[in-house]
Amino acid sequence: MLNVRLIWGRTAVHLVKGDITDQDVDALVNAANSTLLGGGGVDGAVHRRGGPKLLEECKLIRQRDWPLGLPSGEAVITSGGNLKAKRVIHTVGPIWRGGNSGEASVLASCYRNSLKVAIKEGLRSVAFPSISTGAFGYPIKDAARIALQTVKEFVEREGRPESVVFVLFSEEDAGVYRDIISSM
Repeated sequence: MLNVRLIWGRTAVHLVKGDITDQDVDALVNAANSTLLGGGGVDGAVHRRGGPKLLEECKLIRQRDWPLGLPSGEAVITSGGNLKAKRVIHTVGPIWRGGNSGEASVLASCYRNSLKVAIKEGLRSVAFPSISTGAFGYPIKDAARIALQTVKEFVEREGRPESVVFVLFSEEDAGVYRDIISSM
């Protein structure tokens, strides 16, 4: 069972193996698709567990703010619906196209913009999945390095949120995150 805890600045950072929809945090981050209407992987799980209220709020955001879909790297927030988390921050990661199409910059924006939303909303704890490493095909080692470095730089500069949890679904992904974080 992976359970790593360390401090970056004033932020407690945790690595856990598990299901992001089970996290009892102020907000969990949904690795969404641009429609915000649910899908596979993390997105599908968040919408299934979050229930119809989550979907209705996402439809409203699409109608009001992003009629063509949420662009990659941006982040928006809804309630948590039926989840333990009070809120859900939806962000759209990049699709892996070989690494020469700005994927790293967009992926870093997902983490940075999600944390900006959390701070703006006064949230103290945030849980992240490994964004873009499932159906979007981002190589796990590269994605983990970007995720961890981006969050580390952000929390050390901003001094918040109080807690960030990286929730890894597979033992293999958890091991990659653990190895990278131990070398930082």
